[in-house]
Amino acid sequence: MKPLLLALLVATACYAQDASVKPGINDKFLDPQLNVEEWSRKFETESREIFHEREKIVAAVGLKPGMAMADIGAGTGLFTLHFAQAVGESGRVYAVEIAKNFIDHIKARAAKVSATNVQTILCTEKSVELPEASIDLAFICDVYHHFEYPQASLATLHRALKPGGELVLIDFKRVPGVSSDFIMGHVRAGQEVFEAEVAAAGFEKVAEVTGLLKENYFVRFRRR
Repeated sequence: MKPLLLALLVATACYAQDASVKPGINDKFLDPQLNVEEWSRKFETESREIFHEREKIVAAVGLKPGMAMADIGAGTGLFTLHFAQAVGESGRVYAVEIAKNFIDHIKARAAKVSATNVQTILCTEKSVELPEASIDLAFICDVYHHFEYPQASLATLHRALKPGGELVLIDFKRVPGVSSDFIMGHVRAGQEVFEAEVAAAGFEKVAEVTGLLKENYFVRFRRR
């Protein structure tokens, strides 16, 4: 993508946050009648790359005992309990979700295995609703493209991270002529644009994990 066009796209995302960048993308998750079992079957299936590679992804995130981290857009809790085990009893996992039905489901999953280090957070379309300087790492997996107000949400995430804290971004590769019609229609932009938006929010790209995923990219940022 040409630098001028990329800069224009990022500027639009940064300064036009009164309007959603993808209107309606979260409507189904905000439905009070959301069927969690149905979404569990969709999210937690071996045909979904991030589920199939979940243990490798968790290992690559590199959590340590005692860390506090946020599972942003935790969904049905696919990664939440894995993270809870990784940070241990002295750590904390904030499962952040916009869908109350998912929040209730994660609470039940955590209670079932006595994962007392899991705390659920009901977020909004513009805020992750986390306390300032409360986390060492934020994990956003196949969720960033659901951010309707990316710069507003990223600003709250920046505040929630401790100085030097990290953000892990995993999302679909969106390549014209290569990616599926679903990805092209569902995901609003490719890796370059998403990375530039995150950088504009006060983060520095520090690494990219390659060879682990085929349908997704895996990038690490550090809070500036």
